[in-house]
Order: sequence, then C-alpha cells, then structure tokens
Amino acid sequence: MSAAVAPRNGSGDTGCVARHVAIIMDGNGRWAKKRLMPRVVGHKRGVDAVREVARAARDMGLEALTLYAFSSENWKRPADEIADLMGLLKAFIRSDLQELVDNNARLRIIGDYHGLAPDIVELVEDAMARTAANTGTTLAIALNYGSQQEIARAAARAAAKGAITPEAIEAELYTADLPPLDLLIRTSGEVRLSNFLLWQAAYAEMWFTDVLWPDFTPEHLRQALDQFSTRERRFGGR
Repeated sequence: MSAAVAPRNGSGDTGCVARHVAIIMDGNGRWAKKRLMPRVVGHKRGVDAVREVARAARDMGLEALTLYAFSSENWKRPADEIADLMGLLKAFIRSDLQELVDNNARLRIIGDYHGLAPDIVELVEDAMARTAANTGTTLAIALNYGSQQEIARAAARAAAKGAITPEAIEAELYTADLPPLDLLIRTSGEVRLSNFLLWQAAYAEMWFTDVLWPDFTPEHLRQALDQFSTRERRFGGR
C-alpha cells in the first residue's frame, strides 16, 4: 500500500470524502454452503477479498480501513473452524506483510489480541512493529474484539485518570489514533452492528449489501464510497 495523497474516493456532488471505512465481513460460511463446499473454503475466499479490498482502499485514498475479522463472541464456534481462521490469519500476515512494508502501509490490531495463542501474538506484534512508522493507509484488523468490552475498558481507564467524559473515553479506545469513522459497511444482507465499533459508529454513515463477503470486490467498495459522497452529514444539526 502507498501513502494516501489527495484522496478522492467519491464522485457525488457534495464532495464528501471518506477517510475511515470499516467493514463487517459477513457471509463466508453461506458462500461456501451455496457451493456445497467446506466453510474453510469460504474463509479462504474471504481472505482473498480482504487482500483485494485493502489494495483498493489504498488506491482510493482511504486513510484507514478497519475490518472485523474475529469477534470476542466467535469463540463459540467449533474448535476446528477457529483453528482454520487462526491459520488463515497467520498465513495472511506472513504472505502480505512485506507488501504492506513496501507500500508504506501501517498494520494495526484492535481488540484483546493478547488473548490469542502466543505464536499469533508474537506474529502480530512483529508485524505492527515493522509497519509502525509507515504513513500511508492504515489497515486495522479487529481480533478478539467486542465493542461493549472496548467501551467498558476505555471507561475504566478514563476513570483511573480523572473525570469520565466522552472525550476521555474516546482517548482510551483502540481506535484513538485513527481518523473518526465515516462509513460502516456490512455484507451478506444482515442489518445489524454485531457489537462492532458501537461508539465510533455514533455518527457514521451505514451501507448494507446482500453481497456475500467472498464476492465483495473493489467495485462494491467504490459504490459505497460514491453513495457516501452524496450524503449530507449533519452530526445532529439541521
């Protein structure tokens, strides 16, 4: 990924430009089921979609792309599926880290990733360290993440420092160093937030699509950004 310079990611009349987009990547299992394939095949195709969309985010000038990869509730899934997901995560970082480095991209992990296996913790911390000084697009991956837990954690940290205010809580969120969330996308036809970026999404625009995540392409991202560019954002005003 290369640095975002003079971004123009929408084509609407208002000129509203998104800096930070988040995606709930839903539908891998259904994609596989429709094709009579194991769920892991859907997850593998989902990783391919991550790669393509992350590259497109760079080309479209986004400052940050946050992807919901593994929630704190996903531990309820079968052990073999969790093992497949973690294996794919490790493979993605190992295969794509150099591309992030070469293209001035920064990798961030949000969530309680220390609750993952030690080898994964070591891998993601090394990847974050290697890209920490990069100034291009930030790819933030939510791992072992739950927004309610994040808010409770942030409130506790704010209280330990003094008064609990919205500003104090926001400063303690995992996303404190990212631009404000502009647009939240969810694939697969589901219309809910599923404990993802609840605080950050307070004034974000929403875009829902029936497209299953493995079929989500850069063109779909472009469509979402084009629609975003035509919306009037009032942030509670008139």
